[in-house]
Amino acid sequence: MGKSVLVINGPNLNLLGKREPEIYGHTTLDDIERMTKDHARSLGLGLGFVQSNHEGELIDLIQNAPQDHDGLVINAAAYTHTSVALMDAIKGVGLPCVEVHLSNVFSRESFRHTSYISLAATGVICGFGPKGYCLALDALAEIL
Repeated sequence: MGKSVLVINGPNLNLLGKREPEIYGHTTLDDIERMTKDHARSLGLGLGFVQSNHEGELIDLIQNAPQDHDGLVINAAAYTHTSVALMDAIKGVGLPCVEVHLSNVFSRESFRHTSYISLAATGVICGFGPKGYCLALDALAEIL
């Protein structure tokens, strides 16, 4: 069986396309899901794609990921800057993980410059909009 990646999206990403389009653009999360599934297929990867606004649910998704997946892509959104629990879950499962952000978090408010997720991630991709998800899949395809 081929390798599989779980793409995890955090709070408010369900509002993409409507929320602050000057920062996040007009691409919806459904558009990103279609794009990443197509790209994963071209790389020979299976792909799961989920979103939740609830930290505990995101932790459960990470903890259960090794049952069906070999790597993680995570856009933890605001939880990036606050959640030690998500960091611990990523460390706990031991899967390679690429952190993704649509915007360049380092050109924004200073609180966005801190990422707990980065402490557990294999690598970070930010500032390339939706294409960042495909770049993350490219990285994981090499790692896996």
